[in-house]
Amino acid sequence: MAVLVLRRLVVAALQLVAVAVAVFALTSLLPGDTAVVVLGEHATEEQVAVLRAQLQLDRPVWERFLEWLGGAVHGDLGRSLLTGVPVAEEIGRGLATTAVLALLALAVVVPLAVAVGVVTGRRRGSRLDVVLTGAVVVLDSVPEFALALLLVALFSLQLGWLPATAAGASGWELLAQPAVLVLPVGVLVCRQLCALARQVRVGVAEADGADFATHVRMHGLPERAVLFRHVLPNGLAPAVQQLARAVDGLLGGVVVVEAVFALPGTGSGFVDAVMARDLPAVQGYALVFAATTIAVNLVADVVSHRLVPQREVVA
Repeated sequence: MAVLVLRRLVVAALQLVAVAVAVFALTSLLPGDTAVVVLGEHATEEQVAVLRAQLQLDRPVWERFLEWLGGAVHGDLGRSLLTGVPVAEEIGRGLATTAVLALLALAVVVPLAVAVGVVTGRRRGSRLDVVLTGAVVVLDSVPEFALALLLVALFSLQLGWLPATAAGASGWELLAQPAVLVLPVGVLVCRQLCALARQVRVGVAEADGADFATHVRMHGLPERAVLFRHVLPNGLAPAVQQLARAVDGLLGGVVVVEAVFALPGTGSGFVDAVMARDLPAVQGYALVFAATTIAVNLVADVVSHRLVPQREVVA
């Protein structure tokens, strides 16, 4: 197990370096002059030249990359071109808001997906299976942006039941205003429920019809014990990787949700940085998103490895 973890850590480190190279290269190759964007089109050539020197844009790309990477290793992601605030500090401000949305969405989507997957997996082909599976597929087919606008139009504008924005609240303060979180968290849940529920359904259906499940039933084990002792441990193992992909999907969905509902998190901060061509901020946000994705998949790999031997023994 220790060898597996060490191997995965080495692979994760190489992936992170590759992402850092790609992010820096792509942002450096964007058309236009960052100094002109910051100063405006009416800036003189002298002003542009001075700012380019201050931002070290006149240095070779590889030198700027090595300096940026060295700073990133020590937690220094540079300073925002717009605010002058350290990028790591800006990301930290929005991280609490994003964490609230993502954690609440996971807290809802995981038990809901397990419940739907278990019910449909053990009653495959039934009317309930068709209805629930069809419902989650329909939800999965609607993009976050369209679903968010539909929910705002219905529950905020038409019915007036829920607020459309956070009204200036951010971070952990949002927990004191649960009504503000219903719509954004609902959008994230709807978009990630389908794939996870389908994976649980497939795993549970396979485990429920396997020989070991039939064997323990023949020995008189109660159906509840069959489900919790044998079917679920075997059926949920394949869903661990899908859960990692769901977390990746949440990171992408948060960008849209925070923009639509005016929530000051890392997603909206990333969008603002891209729109303003704030390259240090764009690079910092992209690196943090990539590191989060790699870490989640690393944990999923380890957990899956721990569950697979259990599946083989039980089967």
